[in-house]
Amino acid sequence: MTVSRRHLLSLAGAAALPLQAQPTWPNRPLRLVVPFTPGGTTDLLARALAPELQQRLGQPVVVDNKSGAGGNLGSADVAKATDGHTLLMGTVGTHAINQALYPKLPYDPVKDFAPVTLVASVPNVLVLNPANAARYGIKTVQDLVRVARANPGKLNLASSGNGTSIHLAGELFKSMTGSFMLHFPYRGSGPALLDLIAGNMDLMFDNLPSALPQIKGGKLLALAVTSAQRSAALPELPTIAEAGGPSLKGYEASSWFGLLAPAHQPADQVARLQREAAAALNTPALRERLAGQGAVAGGGSSAEFAALIASETAKWARVVKTSGAKVD
Repeated sequence: MTVSRRHLLSLAGAAALPLQAQPTWPNRPLRLVVPFTPGGTTDLLARALAPELQQRLGQPVVVDNKSGAGGNLGSADVAKATDGHTLLMGTVGTHAINQALYPKLPYDPVKDFAPVTLVASVPNVLVLNPANAARYGIKTVQDLVRVARANPGKLNLASSGNGTSIHLAGELFKSMTGSFMLHFPYRGSGPALLDLIAGNMDLMFDNLPSALPQIKGGKLLALAVTSAQRSAALPELPTIAEAGGPSLKGYEASSWFGLLAPAHQPADQVARLQREAAAALNTPALRERLAGQGAVAGGGSSAEFAALIASETAKWARVVKTSGAKVD
Protein backbone atom coordinates (compact mmCIF):
# COMPACT_ATOMS: atom_id res chain seq x y z
CA MET A 1 0.00 0.00 0.00
CA THR A 2 1.31 3.41 -0.97
CA VAL A 3 1.21 6.16 1.63
CA SER A 4 1.15 9.65 0.23
CA ARG A 5 3.64 12.28 1.37
CA ARG A 6 0.72 14.55 2.36
CA HIS A 7 -0.69 11.81 4.63
CA LEU A 8 2.67 11.29 6.33
CA LEU A 9 2.98 15.02 6.98
CA SER A 10 -0.52 15.17 8.44
CA LEU A 11 0.28 12.28 10.79
CA ALA A 12 3.51 13.95 11.88
CA GLY A 13 1.66 17.19 12.53
CA ALA A 14 -1.00 15.45 14.59
CA ALA A 15 1.66 13.72 16.68
CA ALA A 16 3.34 17.05 17.39
CA LEU A 17 0.19 18.79 18.50
CA PRO A 18 0.07 17.48 22.08
CA LEU A 19 3.64 18.68 22.68
CA GLN A 20 2.90 22.10 21.22
CA ALA A 21 -0.31 22.37 23.21
CA GLN A 22 1.32 21.71 26.57
CA PRO A 23 1.09 24.99 28.51
CA THR A 24 4.13 26.59 30.06
CA TRP A 25 4.16 27.08 33.82
CA PRO A 26 2.71 29.16 35.36
CA ASN A 27 -0.27 29.42 33.03
CA ARG A 28 -2.66 31.16 35.43
CA PRO A 29 -2.47 33.39 38.52
CA LEU A 30 -0.46 32.16 41.48
CA ARG A 31 -1.86 32.28 45.02
CA LEU A 32 0.65 33.21 47.72
CA VAL A 33 -0.84 32.19 51.06
CA VAL A 34 0.07 34.25 54.13
CA PRO A 35 -0.95 32.19 57.19
CA PHE A 36 -1.55 35.32 59.29
CA THR A 37 -3.72 38.44 59.19
CA PRO A 38 -2.82 41.53 57.12
CA GLY A 39 -0.45 44.08 58.62
CA GLY A 40 2.12 41.73 60.15
CA THR A 41 5.65 41.11 58.87
CA THR A 42 4.72 37.90 56.99
CA ASP A 43 2.09 39.89 55.10
CA LEU A 44 4.42 42.86 54.47
CA LEU A 45 7.13 40.63 53.03
CA ALA A 46 4.68 38.71 50.84
CA ARG A 47 3.29 41.94 49.42
CA ALA A 48 6.80 43.26 48.75
CA LEU A 49 7.82 40.09 46.89
CA ALA A 50 4.56 39.39 45.01
CA PRO A 51 4.82 42.14 42.34
CA GLU A 52 8.46 41.24 41.69
CA LEU A 53 7.53 37.58 41.14
CA GLN A 54 4.59 38.62 38.99
CA GLN A 55 6.87 40.61 36.70
CA ARG A 56 9.32 37.73 36.33
CA LEU A 57 6.81 34.87 36.03
CA GLY A 58 4.38 36.66 33.73
CA GLN A 59 1.31 35.84 35.83
CA PRO A 60 -0.47 37.69 38.66
CA VAL A 61 0.67 36.71 42.17
CA VAL A 62 -2.26 37.18 44.55
CA VAL A 63 -1.61 37.37 48.30
CA ASP A 64 -4.23 35.40 50.24
CA ASN A 65 -4.37 35.85 54.03
CA LYS A 66 -5.55 32.64 55.70
CA SER A 67 -4.91 33.01 59.43
CA GLY A 68 -5.52 30.83 62.44
CA ALA A 69 -3.87 28.39 64.88
CA GLY A 70 -0.44 30.02 64.82
CA GLY A 71 -0.17 29.75 61.04
CA ASN A 72 -1.27 26.11 60.93
CA LEU A 73 -4.47 26.66 58.95
CA GLY A 74 -2.87 28.49 56.05
CA SER A 75 0.10 26.12 55.99
CA ALA A 76 -2.18 23.09 55.85
CA ASP A 77 -4.12 24.69 53.00
CA VAL A 78 -0.96 24.93 50.90
CA ALA A 79 0.25 21.45 51.88
CA LYS A 80 -2.98 19.98 50.47
CA ALA A 81 -3.13 22.17 47.35
CA THR A 82 -3.05 20.24 44.06
CA ASP A 83 -3.51 23.03 41.50
CA GLY A 84 0.22 23.63 40.97
CA HIS A 85 -0.24 27.38 41.48
CA THR A 86 -0.37 27.73 45.29
CA LEU A 87 2.61 28.86 47.38
CA LEU A 88 3.23 29.63 51.05
CA MET A 89 5.05 32.42 52.84
CA GLY A 90 6.23 30.20 55.69
CA THR A 91 7.85 31.34 58.91
CA VAL A 92 10.04 30.11 61.72
CA GLY A 93 6.76 29.41 63.51
CA THR A 94 5.05 27.33 60.84
CA HIS A 95 8.17 25.36 59.89
CA ALA A 96 10.38 25.15 62.98
CA ILE A 97 8.47 25.97 66.17
CA ASN A 98 4.96 24.58 65.79
CA GLN A 99 5.93 20.94 65.55
CA ALA A 100 7.55 21.20 69.00
CA LEU A 101 4.67 23.18 70.48
CA TYR A 102 1.56 21.47 69.12
CA PRO A 103 0.83 17.81 69.91
CA LYS A 104 -0.44 17.32 66.35
CA LEU A 105 -0.17 19.43 63.21
CA PRO A 106 -2.48 19.26 60.16
CA TYR A 107 0.63 19.14 57.94
CA ASP A 108 4.20 17.84 58.03
CA PRO A 109 6.64 20.80 57.83
CA VAL A 110 9.24 18.66 56.03
CA LYS A 111 7.39 15.99 54.03
CA ASP A 112 4.58 18.23 52.77
CA PHE A 113 6.70 21.09 51.41
CA ALA A 114 9.44 21.91 48.93
CA PRO A 115 11.59 24.79 50.25
CA VAL A 116 12.14 27.44 47.57
CA THR A 117 14.23 30.20 49.17
CA LEU A 118 14.68 32.23 52.33
CA VAL A 119 12.94 35.57 51.76
CA ALA A 120 14.17 37.52 54.80
CA SER A 121 15.40 37.29 58.37
CA VAL A 122 14.44 39.87 60.97
CA PRO A 123 15.00 40.56 64.66
CA ASN A 124 12.07 40.85 67.00
CA VAL A 125 11.80 43.98 69.07
CA LEU A 126 10.55 44.37 72.65
CA VAL A 127 7.89 47.09 72.57
CA LEU A 128 5.57 48.48 75.24
CA ASN A 129 2.57 50.73 75.34
CA PRO A 130 4.17 54.06 76.41
CA ALA A 131 1.43 55.04 78.88
CA ASN A 132 1.36 51.62 80.53
CA ALA A 133 5.17 51.56 80.71
CA ALA A 134 5.18 54.99 82.39
CA ARG A 135 2.56 53.85 84.90
CA TYR A 136 4.77 50.93 85.93
CA GLY A 137 7.98 52.99 85.79
CA ILE A 138 9.49 50.89 82.98
CA LYS A 139 12.16 52.63 80.93
CA THR A 140 14.67 49.81 80.39
CA VAL A 141 14.79 46.03 80.01
CA GLN A 142 15.99 45.67 83.58
CA ASP A 143 13.03 47.78 84.75
CA LEU A 144 10.72 45.33 82.96
CA VAL A 145 12.40 42.36 84.62
CA ARG A 146 12.05 44.00 88.03
CA VAL A 147 8.35 44.82 87.57
CA ALA A 148 7.48 41.44 86.07
CA ARG A 149 9.17 39.57 88.91
CA ALA A 150 7.50 41.71 91.56
CA ASN A 151 4.03 41.46 89.99
CA PRO A 152 3.47 37.90 88.67
CA GLY A 153 0.64 37.83 86.13
CA LYS A 154 -0.02 41.57 86.24
CA LEU A 155 1.60 42.41 82.89
CA ASN A 156 -0.18 41.35 79.69
CA LEU A 157 2.02 39.93 76.93
CA ALA A 158 0.54 40.01 73.41
CA SER A 159 1.67 37.81 70.53
CA SER A 160 0.72 37.12 66.91
CA GLY A 161 -0.41 33.63 67.87
CA ASN A 162 0.64 30.44 69.60
CA GLY A 163 3.86 29.01 68.23
CA THR A 164 5.07 32.15 66.50
CA SER A 165 8.55 33.50 67.12
CA ILE A 166 6.85 36.45 68.81
CA HIS A 167 5.25 34.07 71.31
CA LEU A 168 8.44 32.08 71.89
CA ALA A 169 10.56 35.22 72.30
CA GLY A 170 8.33 36.13 75.23
CA GLU A 171 8.40 32.62 76.67
CA LEU A 172 12.20 32.56 76.50
CA PHE A 173 12.32 35.96 78.25
CA LYS A 174 10.02 34.70 81.02
CA SER A 175 12.00 31.49 81.42
CA MET A 176 15.40 33.21 81.66
CA THR A 177 14.21 35.91 84.07
CA GLY A 178 12.01 33.72 86.25
CA SER A 179 9.04 36.02 85.66
CA PHE A 180 5.42 35.41 84.75
CA MET A 181 3.29 37.51 82.39
CA LEU A 182 -0.13 36.60 81.01
CA HIS A 183 0.11 35.58 77.36
CA PHE A 184 -2.64 36.70 74.97
CA PRO A 185 -2.32 35.11 71.50
CA TYR A 186 -3.94 36.98 68.59
CA ARG A 187 -4.62 35.85 65.02
CA GLY A 188 -1.72 37.91 63.74
CA SER A 189 0.65 40.75 64.52
CA GLY A 190 -1.69 43.41 63.12
CA PRO A 191 -4.55 43.01 65.63
CA ALA A 192 -2.09 42.43 68.49
CA LEU A 193 -0.36 45.73 67.69
CA LEU A 194 -3.68 47.56 67.58
CA ASP A 195 -4.55 46.38 71.08
CA LEU A 196 -1.04 47.20 72.30
CA ILE A 197 -1.26 50.73 70.92
CA ALA A 198 -4.72 51.12 72.46
CA GLY A 199 -3.33 50.18 75.88
CA ASN A 200 -5.26 46.92 76.20
CA MET A 201 -1.93 45.06 76.23
CA ASP A 202 1.28 46.03 78.01
CA LEU A 203 4.05 44.60 75.85
CA MET A 204 4.98 42.46 72.87
CA PHE A 205 8.06 40.96 71.19
CA ASP A 206 7.01 41.92 67.65
CA ASN A 207 8.84 41.40 64.36
CA LEU A 208 10.71 44.64 63.70
CA PRO A 209 9.25 45.43 60.22
CA SER A 210 5.66 45.58 61.45
CA ALA A 211 6.51 47.48 64.67
CA LEU A 212 8.99 49.95 63.17
CA PRO A 213 6.48 52.54 61.87
CA GLN A 214 4.74 52.60 65.26
CA ILE A 215 8.08 53.01 67.06
CA LYS A 216 9.11 55.88 64.80
CA GLY A 217 5.67 57.44 65.19
CA GLY A 218 5.96 57.42 68.98
CA LYS A 219 3.02 55.05 69.47
CA LEU A 220 5.22 52.30 70.92
CA LEU A 221 8.18 52.38 73.30
CA ALA A 222 11.02 50.14 72.09
CA LEU A 223 13.45 48.79 74.70
CA ALA A 224 15.65 46.31 72.81
CA VAL A 225 15.96 43.93 69.86
CA THR A 226 16.03 40.16 70.33
CA SER A 227 18.85 39.40 67.88
CA ALA A 228 22.49 38.72 68.78
CA GLN A 229 23.55 41.97 67.12
CA ARG A 230 21.93 45.38 66.97
CA SER A 231 19.70 46.19 64.00
CA ALA A 232 20.84 48.62 61.31
CA ALA A 233 17.26 49.97 61.24
CA LEU A 234 17.50 51.05 64.92
CA PRO A 235 21.24 51.11 65.69
CA GLU A 236 20.74 53.04 68.94
CA LEU A 237 18.60 50.24 70.38
CA PRO A 238 20.54 47.64 72.43
CA THR A 239 20.03 43.90 72.26
CA ILE A 240 18.19 42.22 75.13
CA ALA A 241 21.41 40.37 75.98
CA GLU A 242 23.21 43.73 76.26
CA ALA A 243 20.54 45.52 78.26
CA GLY A 244 18.96 42.79 80.36
CA GLY A 245 21.62 42.06 82.93
CA PRO A 246 23.08 38.67 83.96
CA SER A 247 19.83 36.69 83.68
CA LEU A 248 19.46 37.51 79.98
CA LYS A 249 23.04 36.90 78.87
CA GLY A 250 22.97 34.95 75.61
CA TYR A 251 19.31 35.73 74.88
CA GLU A 252 18.51 35.50 71.15
CA ALA A 253 15.18 34.94 69.38
CA SER A 254 15.07 36.16 65.79
CA SER A 255 12.61 35.37 63.01
CA TRP A 256 12.78 34.31 59.38
CA PHE A 257 10.37 33.99 56.48
CA GLY A 258 10.60 31.89 53.36
CA LEU A 259 8.86 30.80 50.18
CA LEU A 260 7.65 27.18 50.01
CA ALA A 261 5.70 25.08 47.51
CA PRO A 262 3.73 21.87 48.06
CA ALA A 263 6.00 18.81 48.12
CA HIS A 264 4.63 17.44 44.84
CA GLN A 265 5.51 20.62 42.89
CA PRO A 266 7.69 19.54 39.91
CA ALA A 267 11.39 20.14 40.53
CA ASP A 268 11.81 22.32 37.45
CA GLN A 269 9.04 24.63 38.66
CA VAL A 270 10.59 24.88 42.14
CA ALA A 271 13.94 25.65 40.52
CA ARG A 272 12.39 28.41 38.43
CA LEU A 273 10.66 29.87 41.47
CA GLN A 274 13.97 29.89 43.32
CA ARG A 275 15.77 31.63 40.44
CA GLU A 276 13.12 34.31 40.02
CA ALA A 277 12.66 34.94 43.75
CA ALA A 278 16.43 35.10 44.30
CA ALA A 279 16.81 37.51 41.39
CA ALA A 280 14.14 39.75 42.89
CA LEU A 281 15.62 39.60 46.40
CA ASN A 282 19.06 40.49 45.06
CA THR A 283 17.96 43.68 43.33
CA PRO A 284 19.20 46.81 45.13
CA ALA A 285 15.68 48.29 45.21
CA LEU A 286 14.07 45.38 47.05
CA ARG A 287 17.04 44.83 49.36
CA GLU A 288 16.98 48.50 50.34
CA ARG A 289 13.21 48.42 50.82
CA LEU A 290 13.47 45.43 53.15
CA ALA A 291 16.44 46.94 55.00
CA GLY A 292 14.41 50.08 55.60
CA GLN A 293 11.84 47.87 57.34
CA GLY A 294 14.49 46.19 59.50
CA ALA A 295 14.70 42.98 57.43
CA VAL A 296 17.74 41.34 55.82
CA ALA A 297 16.89 40.00 52.35
CA GLY A 298 17.53 36.31 51.61
CA GLY A 299 17.63 34.73 48.17
CA GLY A 300 19.81 31.68 48.74
CA SER A 301 19.40 28.21 47.28
CA SER A 302 16.62 25.77 48.10
CA ALA A 303 19.16 23.47 49.75
CA GLU A 304 20.38 26.28 52.00
CA PHE A 305 16.81 27.06 53.02
CA ALA A 306 16.12 23.40 53.77
CA ALA A 307 19.26 23.27 55.95
CA LEU A 308 18.13 26.39 57.83
CA ILE A 309 14.73 24.82 58.53
CA ALA A 310 16.40 21.69 59.89
CA SER A 311 18.78 23.58 62.19
CA GLU A 312 16.07 25.94 63.42
CA THR A 313 13.73 23.04 64.14
CA ALA A 314 16.31 21.53 66.49
CA LYS A 315 17.06 24.91 68.11
CA TRP A 316 13.43 25.81 68.82
CA ALA A 317 12.60 22.33 70.10
CA ARG A 318 15.18 22.97 72.81
CA VAL A 319 13.73 26.43 73.54
CA VAL A 320 10.19 25.05 73.82
CA LYS A 321 11.34 22.30 76.17
CA THR A 322 13.47 24.61 78.32
CA SER A 323 10.91 27.39 78.54
CA GLY A 324 7.96 25.10 79.21
CA ALA A 325 5.97 26.99 76.55
CA LYS A 326 2.46 25.69 75.96
CA VAL A 327 -0.36 26.34 73.53
CA ASP A 328 -2.84 28.55 75.40
